[in-house]
Amino acid sequence: MKTNLSSQITLTRIPLRYYRPENAFEHSVLTRLEKIPTNIYESAEEGSFAIAKEIATQIRKKQDIGKPFVIALPGGRSPLSVYKELIRMHKEEKLSFRNVIAFVEYEFYPLANPSAGNLARLKEELFDQVDIDPANIYCPDGSMPKDAILDFCRQYEETIQSVGGIDCMLLGIGNSSNIMFNVGGTTISSRTRMVLLEGASRKEAARTFPSLENVPAGIITMGISTMMNARSVILMAWGEDKASIVAKTVEGKVSDAVPSSYLQNHANAKVVIDLSAAYDLTRISHPWLVTSCEWDNKLIRRAIVWLCQLTDKPILKLTNKDYSEHGLGELLALYGSAYNVNIKIFNDIQHTITGWPGGKPNADDSNRPERANPYPKKVIVFSPHPDDDVISMGGTLRRLCDQHHDVHVAYETSGNIAVGDEEVIRYCEYLRDVCEKYSPDSAVKDKANEIINYLRYEKVENGEPERKDVLFMKGTIRREEARHGCRYSGVKDDHVHFLDLPFYETGLVKKNDLSEADKDIVKALLLEIKPDQMFVAGDLADPHGTHKVCLDAVLAAIDEVKDEEWMKNCRVWMYRGAWAEWEMDHIEMAVPISPEELRFKRNAILKHQSQAESAPYLGDDERLFWQRAEDRNRATAELYKELDLASYEAIEAFVQYMIPFDK
Repeated sequence: MKTNLSSQITLTRIPLRYYRPENAFEHSVLTRLEKIPTNIYESAEEGSFAIAKEIATQIRKKQDIGKPFVIALPGGRSPLSVYKELIRMHKEEKLSFRNVIAFVEYEFYPLANPSAGNLARLKEELFDQVDIDPANIYCPDGSMPKDAILDFCRQYEETIQSVGGIDCMLLGIGNSSNIMFNVGGTTISSRTRMVLLEGASRKEAARTFPSLENVPAGIITMGISTMMNARSVILMAWGEDKASIVAKTVEGKVSDAVPSSYLQNHANAKVVIDLSAAYDLTRISHPWLVTSCEWDNKLIRRAIVWLCQLTDKPILKLTNKDYSEHGLGELLALYGSAYNVNIKIFNDIQHTITGWPGGKPNADDSNRPERANPYPKKVIVFSPHPDDDVISMGGTLRRLCDQHHDVHVAYETSGNIAVGDEEVIRYCEYLRDVCEKYSPDSAVKDKANEIINYLRYEKVENGEPERKDVLFMKGTIRREEARHGCRYSGVKDDHVHFLDLPFYETGLVKKNDLSEADKDIVKALLLEIKPDQMFVAGDLADPHGTHKVCLDAVLAAIDEVKDEEWMKNCRVWMYRGAWAEWEMDHIEMAVPISPEELRFKRNAILKHQSQAESAPYLGDDERLFWQRAEDRNRATAELYKELDLASYEAIEAFVQYMIPFDK
């Protein structure tokens, strides 16, 4: 089974020389706007391997001269693949950690349960699987008395110095540019200390706790000065959601508003990222500003949209002068004039717009995103959670049903942990009252009372998995909301599928890895329906999120059935969620949404009441899901309007997944 096909999705063909320059001269030209040495790899796995290899080399060098190797390590999701590779090296290549002294970069405070802390996770993810001496592991104590914190922080810095200082510091980076938990405004002189978790930092920390309410009030973290004193620093970042902050770190000005930018002043710092995280670097996003380009349709479209926004002009009003003054003279040489480029791109973008997402029957489809035939089509909409379908493509879903396609919706996970306890109490009280009226002696009533009492008076957040009966109630709430949303959208009741993929069913925030069982469930559905068209969540920004795992499950199943005759004629479209939309240079199908259809989409989203204000995982965005979706859809429509194309209330956008058929 191929378990990571989503990492191979390349929306834009990035020439190898942009991130693997052929010589020193080419490297200096391409990276002239970058102020920190930056290594770009095609995938997070490849980048993690390079980091692990470098750390292993440093460990062995110290071993050869009989000295300890001192390393500072972060928690979180970014380093997990590095740790996995180090463990593999230990087991298969006999990499020993006996001479390693490890300092944990931060720990939450106060910790009611040590098993919920950063050290506990690092033990599970690395320390317990290698031969490091436990006496060589140093970490802040999340349960120390408050009046001991100040002395501990001073002693922590002294301990670092007593073992010779940090040889290598491995760092992740937060979306708000925080290094460890040094947020905007942190001075370069800051050392190990306790800081309060507020705003974005608190929300980031919530990813490792059952809910935002379970996040401790503060965290003991190393400071910027601690980082600057390390002999070498490796900053890693994976995924599209890190692209913006990576660009600010590497190409922006040094500022306390962007603490990661302090690394520009470090004598031996480097940045290691994948292509997704590199997307906003100039040599990747706007290569025409630093080198000659290998122009294709997508790059030309991106350049023209960028030029339109820079000059505040629609496409058809761009002039030769606009091109020449902004580094796009190559296009004039290739096409002869601005007009020729303008009309080409204008038509290209215009052809993405369609009111027939399933294809228009009996119509010329040569310039349409989707085929006219077959009609009607058998369609499967894969939804990672029981609401992503209507949030991301609720207008298109309704359109497909109205245009008489045979539409199925497959919910890949139960979404059970994303239901708040108070929702369960409310439904169980309803269930209890109904039983009291019609079946006062029933086991159902007893179970409802039991769950109510447990959630109201007995439950303690201790990092343990949620009770099975509570998970059942939470999953049932989401199922019924999903059924209601589908029914409202026009999907037949027997066309709603709940796959309940096993990787999700841990009762914890942390999920299992994708397995054969997950893939087989998706594969069985494909073989049963034999769709002509599929829609999948293409949220590639978070390499470790549920959406990515769900996408990998579908792509793994597709890979195993791609030789079926029906599959050879099936098209797979990727949508995005409530937080971001496809960039204009990637959009291949744009489905206009009228004001009435947008209100309908809002109502479909509101059927998922458990995911309104009280949902545990609303994310960093303060807006509710329907607000995010509408703002995103309206912004896409506005961009089309600014380019002088048709003006719509809203637009849902899609990108086609090109199935990698074996040659």
